[in-house]
Amino acid sequence: MKKKILVVDDERTTCALLENFLSTDYEVVTKNSGIEALFWLENNLPDLIISDIQMAEMNGFEFLKEVRLMGFTKHTPVVLLSGNKESKERIKGYQLGAQDYLMKPFNPEELKEITRKNLFPIHYANTW
Repeated sequence: MKKKILVVDDERTTCALLENFLSTDYEVVTKNSGIEALFWLENNLPDLIISDIQMAEMNGFEFLKEVRLMGFTKHTPVVLLSGNKESKERIKGYQLGAQDYLMKPFNPEELKEITRKNLFPIHYANTW
């Protein structure tokens, strides 16, 4: 059974790119807003969440706070996406509970490794 990844981004092209790069190895579900994703999370549990930060209605930080407050998703790994190079933004994401941060435009190989690292952390511990 494939691991399930929830992708949250209000840019449909980014959702399509992430789905294209990840769907060969994982089941990918895309949502175009944090609010839509929270409704989906009420009845579903992904193995990993990849969320943009700059979104309308609810930004990625607000979405991450809500994810961490939900009892059953509080330990789900979250990777934040952003085009902002400011380290303050990355630090804020880490403080709110994000495991990783990926810059847009992202390198597909880096996306693959960050995804694998968060889904299979023991893999990296055994191969070093």
